[in-house]
Amino acid sequence: MNLNRLAYFAAVVDTGSFTRAAERLGVTKAVVSQQVAHLEQDLRTTLLVRTTRRVQPTEAGRMFHARCVLILREAEDAFDELAQAAAEPTGVLRITAPNDYGTAIVVAVLAAFTARYPACRVELTLSDDTVDLVSGRIDMAIRVGWLADSSLQARKIGSFRQLLVGAPAFADQISAARDPEDLAALPFIANMALREPLRWHFSRGDLERRAVNMQESIAIDTTPGVLAAVRVGGGLSVLPDFLVADDLASGRLSVALPEWRLPSGGIYSVYPAARFRPTKVTAFVEMLIAAERRTRLEVSRPTDQ
Repeated sequence: MNLNRLAYFAAVVDTGSFTRAAERLGVTKAVVSQQVAHLEQDLRTTLLVRTTRRVQPTEAGRMFHARCVLILREAEDAFDELAQAAAEPTGVLRITAPNDYGTAIVVAVLAAFTARYPACRVELTLSDDTVDLVSGRIDMAIRVGWLADSSLQARKIGSFRQLLVGAPAFADQISAARDPEDLAALPFIANMALREPLRWHFSRGDLERRAVNMQESIAIDTTPGVLAAVRVGGGLSVLPDFLVADDLASGRLSVALPEWRLPSGGIYSVYPAARFRPTKVTAFVEMLIAAERRTRLEVSRPTDQ
């Protein structure tokens, strides 16, 4: 079967006329009529009924037209997708990301992205608030942690561990601790950007579980601010591994209770609902995934010792 004939038939049904279908397709009326006649011969079915005023589909024609529309739409989408894949990323890429992950990871990827694709310009909004992508005309968001249900589309690009860390001022208490309760009375810096900044759930192996309430000494509403307070000895706190990897490697911070685990979280790229992604978005996400893999290799070294 010549699948091009589906487009001729669909155009006749859509316009109700061989003449208007020919105008839409940029061919002669005779070509349209001939192609539809061949299609009916191929199918051995009458698809159209011609009246003095209008061309109407038969019942079989209506059913076949519904299928044709889907087939033609899929074909058009396939061409569009290939064209986007082949196109060089251009235009403005608008991204929102949390302060901590955005500063630690996304900014470096953006620099590499704009160097590779100079026809692209990037606008990055760093915010721990959940930004509305549609009203804010945002191409994509980076979300860290646990996603809430929504109509948005998401792709998991990585994961991270949460680590209880402290500065050298607490080295003796950290090294002496055997259970989470041993550290509960020490000064703790609460991250007010979290839903439960003081209650933490620890696990060891498959069976041991502990829920511990830490004692707040300082409360800060951004994760980078919490990290700064931990570095200067303000207290212990729980921070994502990608943010403290350099501090752990240099000895500025140390992990408390490395044999105990806190819940791991995900790192996601989130988009407004759409059938296809612009090339600038897909190209950036692939670069971010590659950077995330490199980060995983780096942060696994100090925390697994």
